[in-house]
Amino acid sequence: MSEYQPLPRTFSEAVTPTEDQKILLYFIGGYAALILILWNVPYLKHILYPFKLFTVALHEFGHAAVGCCTGAKIHSIEVNPNEGGLTKMTGGISCCTLPAGYLGSSLFGALMIFCSFGRLSSKIMTGVLIGCCLIMLFWARNWLTRILIVVFAALLAFFIWFQNGVVLIFFVLFMGVMSCLYSLWDIVEDLVMRKVNSSDATRFAEKTGCPSQVCGLLWFLVSLAFLTAGVLGGLAVFKNEFVNDPLFPKSTS
Repeated sequence: MSEYQPLPRTFSEAVTPTEDQKILLYFIGGYAALILILWNVPYLKHILYPFKLFTVALHEFGHAAVGCCTGAKIHSIEVNPNEGGLTKMTGGISCCTLPAGYLGSSLFGALMIFCSFGRLSSKIMTGVLIGCCLIMLFWARNWLTRILIVVFAALLAFFIWFQNGVVLIFFVLFMGVMSCLYSLWDIVEDLVMRKVNSSDATRFAEKTGCPSQVCGLLWFLVSLAFLTAGVLGGLAVFKNEFVNDPLFPKSTS
């Protein structure tokens, strides 16, 4: 029978997973492997297509959100069929808004992973995502973006009222892993493999004088830190979340 864990006294104890939390860690690893496989297999990669587009929407929302916070006027957000995106704004502080796409989507992903370690927190995170979708819908200026946002908002709204929240937890967890990996891979593609001539980092480099690859490396490390913090934070904060929960098997002493 499961027993409540005593409050951890050290960092090591705090991030040591319980038997119940190990299941979520297995899913994180499984999701990462599945995403990487689907990403590179012809035809099968189309399964990820709508999730990639939604992650691009979160990337653009990151630009827009920080733009609003720095005094910018947001004109539009667009997601394109080629998995690209564009946020049009005037004003704001470009040194803040340019990194906000990569870092914003990775931060969203880390928060989704963190919140997936708890039932109530996963519902709260879903509510936040629905709120972000409504804001993006206001800024959306093409039909693909509008349809994408409405479909995902409806899907999230359905899951939030699902009978016992099981599907919601694992869906939010999948979206979190997807968002983090997409952000990390975007940075590698744009700045290490140099598959694009212009990116947020190259524009940031032009304004600051810092080499774009250095910017990319720093953003990659920050995104990786977000991912790590999301996992470790979930382990530490939700230590007793699934004790005696029928969703997870009973821990044995």
